[in-house]
Amino acid sequence: MGLRIAYYRRKLGLTQDELADQLGCSWSFLSQLEANNGKRIHAPSLLLLFRMAKLFDIPVTKLFED
Repeated sequence: MGLRIAYYRRKLGLTQDELADQLGCSWSFLSQLEANNGKRIHAPSLLLLFRMAKLFDIPVTKLFED
């Protein structure tokens, strides 16, 4: 999921900090999500996932595709 979030963020030309501001989450949390390095982090809330999908103008299911 992290790589897809990073892809859509870059597609919009946003930095991690800008996206975090628009989503109402911290930059560090977004950075951990995008890093996708297997560290144990808290999963994003459904609300955050739906906010991302709306901002990216995609169905939320796109964030889960392989």
